[in-house]
Amino acid sequence: MTAPRIDLAFSVKEVRNAASAPALEVTDLEIRIHADAGAFPVVSGMSLSVVPGETVCLVGESGCGKSMTALSLLGLLPKGARVTGGEIRIEGRDLNSLSLREIEDLRGDRIAMIFQDALTALNPVMTIGDQIAESVRRHRGGAGAWERAVETLRLVRMPDPERRARQYPHELSGGMRQRAMIALALACEPRIIVADEPTTALDVTIQAQILGLISDLQRRLGAAHLLITHDLGVVSEVADRVVVMYAGRPVEQASVFDLFDQPLHPYTVALMGAIPRSVPGRPRQERLTDIGGAVPAMWNLPPGCAFAPRCPRAVERCRSERPPYEEKRPGHFAACWEVAVG
Repeated sequence: MTAPRIDLAFSVKEVRNAASAPALEVTDLEIRIHADAGAFPVVSGMSLSVVPGETVCLVGESGCGKSMTALSLLGLLPKGARVTGGEIRIEGRDLNSLSLREIEDLRGDRIAMIFQDALTALNPVMTIGDQIAESVRRHRGGAGAWERAVETLRLVRMPDPERRARQYPHELSGGMRQRAMIALALACEPRIIVADEPTTALDVTIQAQILGLISDLQRRLGAAHLLITHDLGVVSEVADRVVVMYAGRPVEQASVFDLFDQPLHPYTVALMGAIPRSVPGRPRQERLTDIGGAVPAMWNLPPGCAFAPRCPRAVERCRSERPPYEEKRPGHFAACWEVAVG
């Protein structure tokens, strides 16, 4: 008996505008790690939203809480880490109120994640095709699951998808593994795509191909896209809006145009100073700058602004009082005492 043909040539769908209801909405999220020595927050006060067809970039140094935020959206926090406050809503459904089975029903179907290291994220003892087909069977039923897996690999421009589907992750190159990871994430046409540093281990040429592929597929699906990265060059190319994190908290949020044109928070300004000169709009004679000091330990944050010990604009108030995260200009939020409201 011939399996039914699966048509995965996603047609371009009409994308709702910024007035659409958010596909993903995070409000005042807090995540704490519980250890033998006690509990401490690794993410606090995180709020963001992404509407269908929009790309929001979450930016910050390593260890600032970006990946913890991403993992919490799919109920995948590591042992010892728990959501202890706030809300995560996926298409209006509160993740914290759902059972484990209901979360598993959403994961891979309504929301999917592209991990930064495909070699460790993919199952080493299953072929690529079997892994994708397993997800399809879980959410769409078994009929034509293998054909859908192969067609999805073709969609992500995997060379010779029929042969690659029968190979194991270790038999593929880094770029091919990442394409397989994307195919696995998109096989069930999720409405929300979370990509956590999806090009970290790839060379520059492959990075550009993978980012272009994700953006193209997102547009075709009309999906909401949350991209986690530390690369402001990437942000300038793909983002609609940007959220900047520091020491587990959001410190600035704005449209990509406002953020690059007039960053408000000193940390964002410092990050801009480290952008390579090849980024359009940056004066050639301007030297790259570094940010002195180090990110404070999450279990020993200073009483005021966490960035104050490294900030050239810090005053005494910055060291003693934590600034509120508030709207400084229309649609432009920042947490800094030294930025005037209005």
